[in-house]
Amino acid sequence: MLRFRQHISLYFMFIPVAVYFLVFLYFPLLRGFTISLQEFRMIGERPFVGLEQYRAVLTDPFFWQALRNTLLIGAGQLAFGFAASLAAALSLGEVLNPFFKKFSQMVLYIPHLFSWVIVGGIWIFLLSPDAGMINELLKLLGAERPVHFLADERYARWVMIGTSVWKEMGYTCIIYLAAMTLINPSLYEAARIDGAGRLKQLLHITLPQLVPAMKTVFLLQLLAVLRMFDQLIVMRNPAIYREVDVLMTYVYEKGIQQFHMDVASAASFLVIAATLLLTLIFTRVTRYGH
Repeated sequence: MLRFRQHISLYFMFIPVAVYFLVFLYFPLLRGFTISLQEFRMIGERPFVGLEQYRAVLTDPFFWQALRNTLLIGAGQLAFGFAASLAAALSLGEVLNPFFKKFSQMVLYIPHLFSWVIVGGIWIFLLSPDAGMINELLKLLGAERPVHFLADERYARWVMIGTSVWKEMGYTCIIYLAAMTLINPSLYEAARIDGAGRLKQLLHITLPQLVPAMKTVFLLQLLAVLRMFDQLIVMRNPAIYREVDVLMTYVYEKGIQQFHMDVASAASFLVIAATLLLTLIFTRVTRYGH
């Protein structure tokens, strides 16, 4: 009780934070779960139907198509994004010129600051078959016809993966660079004395020391896999709809466009459950935090 009185001002400062989370996070979460168990109507009674809405989602072929697209696009973003950001960080770690190093970090990080509305617009313009920079370069290399990157199902998922990696690579690269500054320089000095070259220093010092940062980056990217939305809603079109429709766009269409709030809520909680399951598996397998 004495300790509580000593820190009572801190507890009062915490009240607005607690109220914020209760009002804008936990209450909507509870309300959404309630709606997922009802036959939702704007006016009138909303009878409880148990797990009927979850059954409707799990028997919907469009849901499984969206899940398949989510896993394929998400796996590509995980693999290529993880490798690209790590490679960029290791490359920048070898740069000795401070000005060039900071400039490169800035160039890599800037796309992360832009919204997907801006980034999507940039890439739609660059990939345009009519005077788009990418097609102009292909024409110089001998291509006879322009490639319709955003209208051809063969390229749709790869475009989504590539543009996502380009946008987020700088953010994860900064995390790796921050972790590299914590590596004890004496480890490299001892390795050089023992005759270890750059490659051996990379394999036996830098990469092992970056393992905790790798786990954190992978976990952050894993949590984002099932929540992809902004990029797809900006860059998709009817021609590639089937190849890039993901879980969050499925929820958006059911809830906002078709106004089936009960089905959308059920799908949302399935996504939340899947995210928690993936997180639990990852933390158990990698012993994250130990």
